[in-house]
Parts: sequence; structure tokens; C-alpha cells
Amino acid sequence: MDQGGASPVFSATAEADGDQLRVVVTGEVDMATADTMLQTALREPAGQVTLDLRAVTFFDSAAIHALVRLAQHLPGTLTVLPSRQVRRVLEISGLGEQPWLAPA
Repeated sequence: MDQGGASPVFSATAEADGDQLRVVVTGEVDMATADTMLQTALREPAGQVTLDLRAVTFFDSAAIHALVRLAQHLPGTLTVLPSRQVRRVLEISGLGEQPWLAPA
């Protein structure tokens, strides 16, 4: 099957369970998709938000910006589960020690 240079399919889905919201993001988070990730996480009010990025294969500066905005909107209630690639990007950008970043 010819991908024609297409990137892995991006998706961001939210699943609410009581006061908990779990947002699962897959594929590439970049300038075209970062805002969708942000809006999906902010769609429903929740006491605790888990952003599951373990299936993310690419994370650029637009994605970092969206993640920082999300952390500002959800102080003390956000947990980010990074893929190895996302963790590497966050560490390089100086965000590897943020309280919202789950330990390896």
C-alpha cells in the first residue's frame, strides 16, 4: 500500500469517567494537529485530565506550545504519559522535569 508520503494517522479521543478525563493521542502532533489535541483535552470540564501520548510518533514545537497551554489551563490536574519520542523532545526543550510529566 503506497502511503504517498502521508504521515501516520493523527487522532485525539476523549473518554470521561466521572471526574476523570482521559485523552488518547496517536500519530503525529504538529502545527496541523496540535490545536485539535488541546481542544479535545479542554472539551469537557474534569477534575483530573490524563493526556496519553504513548502512541505519538512525532511532536514538534507547535505540539510543545499546545501542551504548555494545556498545563496552564489545568494547573495541578494534568498528567501526561509520554512516548519515548515525546519525552525526548520535552527533555531537549527543558520541560523534562515538569510536575505534570509522568516519570519514566
